[in-house]
Amino acid sequence: MLRELPAARPAVPAVPISQVDASGAAAKPTGMDELDRVLGGGLVPGTVALLAGEPGVGKSTLLLEAGALAADRCDVLYVTGEESAAQVRQRADRIGAISENLFLAAETDLAALLAHVDAVKPELLIVDSVQTISAAGIEGVPGGVTQVREITSALVSLAKQRTLTTVLVGHVTKDGSIAGPRSLEHLVDVVLHFEGDSRGRLRMIRALKNRFGPTDEIGCFELGEFGLIGLPDPSGLFLSRQHQPVPGTCVTVTLEGRRPLVAEVQTLVCPTAGNEPPRRITSGLDHARVGMAVAVLERRAGVRIGRCDIYAATVGGVRLTEPSVDLAVALALAGARTNRCLLPDIVAFGEVGLAGEIRNVAGVGRRLAEAARMGFRRAVVPVGTDAIPADLPMDVLQVADVASAIVAGVVGLP
Repeated sequence: MLRELPAARPAVPAVPISQVDASGAAAKPTGMDELDRVLGGGLVPGTVALLAGEPGVGKSTLLLEAGALAADRCDVLYVTGEESAAQVRQRADRIGAISENLFLAAETDLAALLAHVDAVKPELLIVDSVQTISAAGIEGVPGGVTQVREITSALVSLAKQRTLTTVLVGHVTKDGSIAGPRSLEHLVDVVLHFEGDSRGRLRMIRALKNRFGPTDEIGCFELGEFGLIGLPDPSGLFLSRQHQPVPGTCVTVTLEGRRPLVAEVQTLVCPTAGNEPPRRITSGLDHARVGMAVAVLERRAGVRIGRCDIYAATVGGVRLTEPSVDLAVALALAGARTNRCLLPDIVAFGEVGLAGEIRNVAGVGRRLAEAARMGFRRAVVPVGTDAIPADLPMDVLQVADVASAIVAGVVGLP
């Protein structure tokens, strides 16, 4: 039986929800449109956000630019534990992130960090990174599980007490997950992932968790010598520049939140050498769904592909995980296996089932409109699609299964 707990006087009395003032929870734009798109309009005062990404992807550059833009309307404190103040100043000069209201401190001690907060009284605090901050009296080494958890808890408490918007930079492990205890992601309000090929210029940011906005939006940037440039229309980046059709390629339209993206899938199918097991190499695609498409082609469409080495990738470093990409993958694989090209100016999207059927997907009208805007004039979509705009300048063919889609999209099969 539970022991009876003594009653206590509440600090703030409960009130009807209709009388609660919600204006304090309104998001404030960061000044970076692509970042605001992912956040759902901006950062809510008192929010604690965690930005994770691989080393060198541009996390510090992104936050330094965002801090400089926010400094136009409020005081911002940028605490760096990764670099010296002089190194950060050099980057700020290069990308034009200089402001009298942007304060910089190079600290790795939590007590010193809190002292800087008391002195500056910022409205935005940026900590780069949480794994470099340590606190006396807490067991473990800096960056260890115990240290990271306790320091994050302290910063979250500070943010909530002072309505201090806080952004923490976090490291990632080799498999791309956020380093540190899983409780770290539960402590914060927003978890953002910044990704991109370090050899390329394209960078993408997406929300893995967002208590105040969507978690299915994507923001696109180009990383250049002078910082990050938002890309409000990134579709063209995910298409190859081939002037002639090439076997094994297919263009699709995926939805990232409310944004349709036109992207290209490329595949290569080669006979397996000797008695070696077939290889399945993917980049930017869901490995399991590519394997499923291979099995469906083999059993439902008569495309003998199971004993071949298969390579499948996206163009431009974009990651396509939506099931609507299945049809484009299947058509690309069929074309690669038969060495036949798809019809020119064609896009395809639809989810492929294990019975070989093509299932409907959401946002067909937006997908087709984006493809038409990009100059495509043919589309293969699931049968039963009823959201096709009447004035669409495209020939839209509805198919029921994979075999029908192959006949519709590929210029003849041997």
